[in-house]
Amino acid sequence: MAAPRLIRDLAFIGAPFDIGTSYRPGARFGPSGIRQGSRRLNLYGGYNVPLKTNPFDSWATVIDCGDIPVTSYDHAYALQQIEHGHYNLLTRAPATDANKKGPSLQGKTLPRIITLGGDHTITLPLLRSINRAYGPVSGKPKVFGGAPSDIASINHGTYFYHASQEGLLANDSNIHAGIRTTLSGPSDYENDGYCGFEIVEASQVDKIGTAGIIKKIRERVGTEKPVYLSLDIDTLDPAFAPATGTPETGGWSTRELREIIRGLKGLNIIAADVVEVAPAYDTNAELTTMAAADALYEIMSIMIMKGPTSKMVEESQDEL
Repeated sequence: MAAPRLIRDLAFIGAPFDIGTSYRPGARFGPSGIRQGSRRLNLYGGYNVPLKTNPFDSWATVIDCGDIPVTSYDHAYALQQIEHGHYNLLTRAPATDANKKGPSLQGKTLPRIITLGGDHTITLPLLRSINRAYGPVSGKPKVFGGAPSDIASINHGTYFYHASQEGLLANDSNIHAGIRTTLSGPSDYENDGYCGFEIVEASQVDKIGTAGIIKKIRERVGTEKPVYLSLDIDTLDPAFAPATGTPETGGWSTRELREIIRGLKGLNIIAADVVEVAPAYDTNAELTTMAAADALYEIMSIMIMKGPTSKMVEESQDEL
């Protein structure tokens, strides 16, 4: 991660942090677990049939940058480490279109980064990093993912609440999809709305299908501004992903999730994370780590299909 001349268009980085959990710890081992689950994905077997692309054989230089050094003793300092490590990578010149105008605050083309968690607390410092690079006007990220309603002002799921209060989110275009947890009361959903989130419950897939879920997300997020995609692995039902800190029954299947991610093709996704993978609770078949790796594969595919982030500026100029 420290090599200043390292150039890439899409970087993977681990954030081994789990001292923000309130139920089952172990997500600090998520980055290594996801890498283990991805070991069967490679150049010669990487063709994405539904999307008709091979993200390992494309215009993009893809590099795994290892893990951000994160302390397990100081919560506040750990979040600073994650923000600094992410921003350090985010602001380096990419291998492609480095000299072209991009959508960042300084008008530069930046690389994309996918972060491997770590518990969901890491999304807050990641959004702080994104906001520093893309600014509060042109770069307000939109967020999709997560099973619990992570807006509560008391428990460990306060990262989206703080992100909203800090002005890191475009509060008219955020969305939670896959929600199905029990609540302390109706005020939880009211607080969600106050923070600018539309809610798509997991059970809605039975009524409107994956196509309906995709339509809701795309209509809410829009196609003009930068998008941040945050995927909590507990969006999946524990039958498909048991190894997580807060398992919730009644979730989506792996097939449904992958189809929904593919349906986000064309959105201006500038960065993403996959969080809450705790390998110690996985099966011998490594179901959860494989599911997380496959979800990352879909995210990587739609990012690369979009082209360099400079395309966002070119497309907006074409529309004018």
